[in-house]
Amino acid sequence: MAFLCTSAPPTIPTNGQSEVQLATSPDPTRPNDDDRPAWDSKIQYVLAQVGFSVGLGNVWRFPYLCHQNGGGAFMLLYVFLLLIVGVPLFFMELAAGQSIRQGSIGVWKHISPKLVGIGYSSCLVCFYVALYYNVIIAWSLFYLGNSFQYPLPWEQCPIEVGTNETVKECASSSPTQYFWFRKALNITNSIEESGEFNPIMTGCLLAAWAIVSLAMIKGIKSSARVMYFSSVFPYVVLFIFLIRGTLLDGAIDGITYMFYPKLEIWGNVQVWRQAATQVFFALGLGYGSVIAYSSYNPVHNNCHRDALMVSSINFMTSVLASLVVFVVLGFRAKTIALHCVAENLGVLNLMSSNGSSQHWWPWFNVTDPNSVSLPEYRQWYHEHGSTLGQFTDCNLEEEMNKGVEGTGLAFIAFTEVMALFPASPFWSTLFFLMLLNLGLSTMFGTMQGILTPLMDNFKLLGRHRTILTVFSCALGFIIGLLFTQRSGNYFVMMFDDYSATLPLVIVVIFETISVAWVYGTDRFLDDIELMLKWRPPVVYKYLWKYVCLLAMAGLLAASLLRMVFKGPTYTAWNQTAASEMTLEYPGWALALIVLLIVFANLPVPIGYIHSVLKKRSALDVPPQEGPGPEVHRKLYTKCNSTDQLDSNSHPAPCEEDGVRPRTSFLPVGNEQYRLLPQQEEEEGEEEEEEDTGV
Repeated sequence: MAFLCTSAPPTIPTNGQSEVQLATSPDPTRPNDDDRPAWDSKIQYVLAQVGFSVGLGNVWRFPYLCHQNGGGAFMLLYVFLLLIVGVPLFFMELAAGQSIRQGSIGVWKHISPKLVGIGYSSCLVCFYVALYYNVIIAWSLFYLGNSFQYPLPWEQCPIEVGTNETVKECASSSPTQYFWFRKALNITNSIEESGEFNPIMTGCLLAAWAIVSLAMIKGIKSSARVMYFSSVFPYVVLFIFLIRGTLLDGAIDGITYMFYPKLEIWGNVQVWRQAATQVFFALGLGYGSVIAYSSYNPVHNNCHRDALMVSSINFMTSVLASLVVFVVLGFRAKTIALHCVAENLGVLNLMSSNGSSQHWWPWFNVTDPNSVSLPEYRQWYHEHGSTLGQFTDCNLEEEMNKGVEGTGLAFIAFTEVMALFPASPFWSTLFFLMLLNLGLSTMFGTMQGILTPLMDNFKLLGRHRTILTVFSCALGFIIGLLFTQRSGNYFVMMFDDYSATLPLVIVVIFETISVAWVYGTDRFLDDIELMLKWRPPVVYKYLWKYVCLLAMAGLLAASLLRMVFKGPTYTAWNQTAASEMTLEYPGWALALIVLLIVFANLPVPIGYIHSVLKKRSALDVPPQEGPGPEVHRKLYTKCNSTDQLDSNSHPAPCEEDGVRPRTSFLPVGNEQYRLLPQQEEEEGEEEEEEDTGV
């Protein structure tokens, strides 16, 4: 093992921390590690990381992308990008947070004061996400409360008072769509029609923020206890739904559709963009939450194993959720197709008096729909029925192709299927309780990505954790009232599509540049080697420097080009037509989108400019008489000796000729390294300088 020893004290400017040498002096703003909270156990930490990374996107975004982009072929592409981009970047954030033991602001500030804006950008984007993510939790609370009814309120269309007729909007769409758009959201026809506040949703949003505030008011100690339930319970529900779903008619058709590979989709650039975006968001890169959680770990925790384990759990959860979704969609498609067959047989029954002697008359029993299989009907339709003009093709695959994305999958498609189950209120309660826990576990991590950096960087906030938590949640609720208007769902889509995607990609690009090119991959791997007691494979060096950086730049370029050429659009519900339609954002909404993106990344250039101006002002100050506080700063360099240094040993010869001073992220503890004696060192400085490190 190489040792660290002191070189001759160089003259170092007094204008702050060197951008090249990170561990030359203690950071006065950094809290004492002894006072820093820590996880009670490794299982707490793993549950927290899994709970944050596994969220609602695993349940509705990943299955939708598989559905739309070739099933098994998309999964193979996703695994490829996960291995070469997702895991290396996730490992990088885990290692940086664990070694420096600070939130996102402190981590990038330690690499260079010019990079402090990266941490602030992460906090801003986390706040964006928390604003609309908690609205989805509020929706889940609303549906959970309505699940304790029999029959479920979305099973049948309501009857208009006075006319005893079915409500026209519901009759033209479906009971589940009507309940979602009219009863839950009471939505307007476009984003330009704001409408009044939805009082029920406002109350649900208040309850959601209250839950988050109470769970996080004591920091990781309180949120970790909630994680034991919120992280594990969704898996129990998913397995229950999978077992129940495999017993449904059409389940095998859904699973076959999911895994059947359509390799031609690999030639589509947009499919690569969607897969990379899903990898990016599935692991929670750029939020700062991964860094915040890992900063509460012991220094020598095996973060490399954690990166592989959490990434694998995340992917397997996506596959499990996809199995559940495709089983349910297969049952739904089979039910719709068989209902179509029954309707067509009803038409044949009406024609039986004068058409049964015709050559096109079917050979099966038209009076008993249950005795007619779907393939039998489709065979007759293609041979004779398509020429008659009165019948429709009941195509199971066509129904499976009708993908439902995002909130529509959870609040329309799934609710429709659960209404068909026996004991439907039980299954509905179970499902929305699962959504609630998935959302809360991710919400805890998102809020931790905001609170931890602020408390680490500002001592006053760190001393008033409770006030900061309550204030942040109260501010989130007040701004979140934007989403409880009748047009609020359109703002949720806006924030989801644009306020987080581009800013987060830009943040991760800056993070990668900071580690790979500003600090240096070799030095970063040296620090990880000190931390883990073994050196990670050298392949990470090239992945960080080239592959990940180029992949993120390509994703950013593809997203910008799509935004420019296709134009930002949103899906609106038209009450008159009782159907969804795609609309373009008005001018003021486009301006809001641009402002959200620019404002999220503004701290990066502001932090850089502020650091440069601060350095220049420090250089303009005339030097004081006598040695400055930085003159006697100790630097650490590698020594040639491989023998362990003890209190009786003599100073080992240092590699002073042509060797750059060795610095690291890690604190240099007395149990591993000792400072060698230095000439002309004052005794009063010895105790202070022993704790030098990042």
